[in-house]
Amino acid sequence: MPTESRAPTARKPSIWRAFSQPAAGTMCLLGFSSGLPFLLVSVTLALWLKESGIVLKDITMIASAGMTYAFKFVWAPLLDHWRLPLFARLGQRRGWLLFAQLGVIVGLLAMALLTPHRLEPFVMATLLVAFMGATQDIAVDAYRIEIAPPSAQGALVATYSLGYRLGLLVAGALALILADHIAWAWVYALMAVAMLLPVATTLTMREPDVYRAVPATWRAAMREGVIDPFADFFRRYGWALAGVTLLFILLFKLPEQSIGTIFNPFMRDMGFSKTEIGAVTKIYGVWIGIAGAFVGGASVARWGAWRTLGVAIVLESCSNLFYLLLLNHHGSLPMLTVAISGQNFAEGLLGPPTVAFLSLLVNRQHTATQYALLSSLVNLPGKVLGFFAGGIVAVLGYGGYFAITVLSILPAMALFAYLSPRFRAVERMCEASENIA
Repeated sequence: MPTESRAPTARKPSIWRAFSQPAAGTMCLLGFSSGLPFLLVSVTLALWLKESGIVLKDITMIASAGMTYAFKFVWAPLLDHWRLPLFARLGQRRGWLLFAQLGVIVGLLAMALLTPHRLEPFVMATLLVAFMGATQDIAVDAYRIEIAPPSAQGALVATYSLGYRLGLLVAGALALILADHIAWAWVYALMAVAMLLPVATTLTMREPDVYRAVPATWRAAMREGVIDPFADFFRRYGWALAGVTLLFILLFKLPEQSIGTIFNPFMRDMGFSKTEIGAVTKIYGVWIGIAGAFVGGASVARWGAWRTLGVAIVLESCSNLFYLLLLNHHGSLPMLTVAISGQNFAEGLLGPPTVAFLSLLVNRQHTATQYALLSSLVNLPGKVLGFFAGGIVAVLGYGGYFAITVLSILPAMALFAYLSPRFRAVERMCEASENIA
């Protein structure tokens, strides 16, 4: 690995140039596609289950269907090395993306027809939506990495975040407000209809121009598609640095990821109505998150992914402390607004440097597989903690749970300090090679 003193310097791309690239608009629409199903199998679903009489412990387990996203690296090699015959004319990335989007639509319609009163098949439909949503994310992430260099990724993530948050707005705020007036089943049916916009986007966008060799035998396909993407990461960074990097990736988003399944039940227990939750957390909060994402994207374009990442990690962790304010202010909309402002801005700020950093680590010969593995590792520990959130709250209360999520960031920051000289050097070398190209 090069040392920081040997790393060449490079001129940063302008913020305007980063945000005005044509790919930014496409990523906004694809972000909407990714954001829409995510809440429908986690936070929004938790509220539907609560109103259907499901106990909190079971709610957090069922609404942890989103944990599927943490294991998407398992089938990601298919998206790198196998073209779906039915969608072959669309290309590798667009074909898989359309397949996943249609699968989300089918799953949402099945959830609407079954409802939680037929719990076992309903859970299967929920898992279908989660699986297809995760598959869609694999294709979107690979598409984004393949259409732009690492220095442009921060801006692409910011516009992706705009679309993603709009998807959350529809699946969160709009869904909750509608649920005050119509049955939950109709809400989920309308969410399936909203997925038609991403389908139209997929049919009209261009396919990335990336050459992929076709393996000659099944043994070569297994080696290149499954084994080599994982081995390549350790070859490029060495076992020691790769191991520490993976440990850091596992830990640094733990505070953010551990809130999801407990959030809406917590809001209800604090005395807020569904309309208040939707208006403050899913409408106002979404725009605060978008502002944070654009600040994060601009910061990546100006100062690079690594330094921005360190600041954003600390702010995101500390933002969970805002929820402690609500414990002594039940039903207080001003306190809810303060908490959501801090948490959503920090969460939005953390998105662009996270994705830019992970994109920096990826070899484009194995785009989907390696990025899916890294992004899955980011989400896995928080999803596991969220799975047991109901049980932890039953023992320690909400205050104890939120305190644990804040303190969980300390090991990650120690690893950040250790890795900082190494990855600042890597980042500078990548920027210099882009400028030369």
